Amino acid sequence: MITFCISIVLLVLGYFLYSKLIERVLGVDCSRVTPAVAHPDGVDYVPMKPWRVFLIQFLNIAGVGPICGAIMGAQFGTASFIWIVFGCIFAGAVHDFISGFISLRQDGASLPEIHGTYLGNGMKQFMRGFTVLLMILVGAVFVNTPAVLLNQNFTPDWNIFIWVGIIFAYYLLATLLPIDKVIGKIYPIFGILLLAMAVAIVVAFIVYKVPIPELWSGMENRHPQAATNPIFPMMFISIACGAISGFHATQSPLMARCMVNEKQCRPIFYGAMITEGVVALIWAAAAAYFFHDKPDLCVGKSGNDMVGVIANEWFPKAIAVICILGVISAAVTSGDTALRSARLIVADFMHVDQKPVPKRLLVALPVFVIAAGLLVFSLVDKEGFQVIWRYFSWANQVLAMVTLWTVTVFLVQHKPRTLWYLMTLIPALFMSMVTISFIFVAQKEGFGSLIPRNVGYILAAVVTLLFFVIFVRWMARFNKNAKK
Repeated sequence: MITFCISIVLLVLGYFLYSKLIERVLGVDCSRVTPAVAHPDGVDYVPMKPWRVFLIQFLNIAGVGPICGAIMGAQFGTASFIWIVFGCIFAGAVHDFISGFISLRQDGASLPEIHGTYLGNGMKQFMRGFTVLLMILVGAVFVNTPAVLLNQNFTPDWNIFIWVGIIFAYYLLATLLPIDKVIGKIYPIFGILLLAMAVAIVVAFIVYKVPIPELWSGMENRHPQAATNPIFPMMFISIACGAISGFHATQSPLMARCMVNEKQCRPIFYGAMITEGVVALIWAAAAAYFFHDKPDLCVGKSGNDMVGVIANEWFPKAIAVICILGVISAAVTSGDTALRSARLIVADFMHVDQKPVPKRLLVALPVFVIAAGLLVFSLVDKEGFQVIWRYFSWANQVLAMVTLWTVTVFLVQHKPRTLWYLMTLIPALFMSMVTISFIFVAQKEGFGSLIPRNVGYILAAVVTLLFFVIFVRWMARFNKNAKK
């Protein structure tokens, strides 16, 4: 348990030390008027209390990512602990903080608009479509997960599409209503529940004296299909929301439109990601114990299934039910904000006023129709959910990679002739290598069955190097023009 405790300490230190440095680099100014104060509209631009915004942001970005993603990542062994800790401190939380800060400074701009500001109009147009597609995938995944869990654990005699219909109806309601009517009122409660679940697992560690695997016990790949699932890049794709996630930056504009002071950026954006990292580490540690010491209980189990295994093994029935309900609420409360983000992105680039309810409905309906189609596929086809989940995970990390390049360009422009851009350039290069390697190495989703793995890594390195060369040439031109 020593590795686990050290990891928690490092995450906390990351918040108190590294985030403070980033805050100074960005030049956070508490005297600036925020969008929510400048022009509240009663729908999306709604001033809210900082603690409420923090809990909503935490729940929005969490979903089942730091639970199911961390559990699936723990299949690779203790290497997952390292990625959660250092990925969270130096990549994910930095990504969330700076992209959220930019959105706040740009009147709560949606993520594709931010991409366009720093990477050009062509990238803006591409990322508009790409980001909306990712939001739809998130919506489909986060209807499937709670519907399956509810059906399996509470109403096994029901047709699963009854739960699908109920959840979809709620999603539409939450997407259309002003943010303070549903999301602002009940999400803080669910956020507290998600944290309470994590605390309960830590208590179980202590009560049962759980021998959590240590780093020095070996970091070999323990995945059941290790031959086709190398740690790099598969583990870095699996553990998305617990270390870095492009989805987070799509949620930040929702909260940037509700904040009343720039000083809130550090706790709300960086702090929520660190909190999620702690939750992911706890679930990864629990899963690592089961995979290592009780493999018979884990055979053929998905991330969703392992939640039930962990809860039922360690807790009385009532607490186990609450634990499962917490996972369900985490999924539901990310799915609806994902579809809300899709509505806002479409409305922003189509310049559709979102005050009238009919116009909100006009934008939302096509998004819901596409999400429903993907959802039916995920439930009807035996491999459907796995296919959608894999593409969601990869698309999520691609979005994180593009956003890291975006904030790197921002830092070059914001702090010219300094080296502060390195704090995002290094994660941008790393995530470029991860996402590109996946395409060349993955057996089912990419070209891994057609080319040798080493060749795939070389090709990914070449493409990543090309990105770096393009960036260096752009920076040279920028610095040259800045001197004139």
